[in-house]
Amino acid sequence: MALLPSRGVVISVPVLVLSVAAATIFLFFLLSSLSFSPPPCTCPIPASSSSIGSSGADNNNVRFGDRISASAEDIEWVKSQIEANGLHMQQNVLRKGINPRTRQQQLQDLLQFKGISHYEGEEANNHTALPCPGELLVEEHHSNYGEPWAGGRDVFEFLADSAHLTPNSKVLEIGCGTLRVGLHFIRYLNPDRFHCLERDELSLMAALRYELPSQGLLYKRPLIVKGEDMNFSKLGDGAMYSLIYASAVFLHMPDKLVWIGLEKLVSRLKPLEGRIFVSHNIKFCSRLGGEECTKRLNHLGLEYLRKHTHDSLLFNHYEIWFEFRRFKA
Repeated sequence: MALLPSRGVVISVPVLVLSVAAATIFLFFLLSSLSFSPPPCTCPIPASSSSIGSSGADNNNVRFGDRISASAEDIEWVKSQIEANGLHMQQNVLRKGINPRTRQQQLQDLLQFKGISHYEGEEANNHTALPCPGELLVEEHHSNYGEPWAGGRDVFEFLADSAHLTPNSKVLEIGCGTLRVGLHFIRYLNPDRFHCLERDELSLMAALRYELPSQGLLYKRPLIVKGEDMNFSKLGDGAMYSLIYASAVFLHMPDKLVWIGLEKLVSRLKPLEGRIFVSHNIKFCSRLGGEECTKRLNHLGLEYLRKHTHDSLLFNHYEIWFEFRRFKA
């Protein structure tokens, strides 16, 4: 027995040893936890709501590192894939398993043969939820433009980057046609964020009966309305847009109607951050002369910012765009 003089308490040696050991272990872990600092995090940090604009976009909808336009590294990668596979353009002729057809030939085949496997009689109407006209199925409307359908992606990339859009931005296209450009906006934006005014009925049919269903975008619920003469009443009163654009539309309107439209649109454009883009030219403005044009724009609360040119990714083509903003509330 070990006798400790403190108040005559008697403690056995084994108990004393165990107590000291336990205290030592506890002290070790305590010091370790205080001195340990975790390694710096190298994970990407999602953007906060303050960094994605005043629209209050849900952070879950903005993925870190997303790009809209292809980077130089992307271009080099696809070139390397073509080279690695030894690929060269070939003449598109009949070959094993491939029977090239023009759109007109494809439409005739569809009308005559109805596809390789199909229903007959009454059953023909019982298995297709959204029957689509053959002219739309063979994509005749993709040839309605003076340039390749792929140019729609070029327009989207330029406008989305220039206007600093996020998925929660709201966009209005004046004259969206068959959604050559609009499809890319609809895919990028959150549901209900893309609006469009279009006057051509066949274009609207192509957009609603073929493009949206075939691209799996019905759930995005874009607001696409038939209207003309710059009548925006069907779009509702509360929408405030981050981007309003017109691609080759104002070219076909009387100047007076363009000014009427701009007057109606100003109140729908977000002050300062919102942008209006007009393609090709702004003769509705330049025909007035520089001083008178500026005066009329300022009266509406608009100011002209700059002229842009944007090159196509896939073919030898560039577009000219004119940028405006609303400078006062």
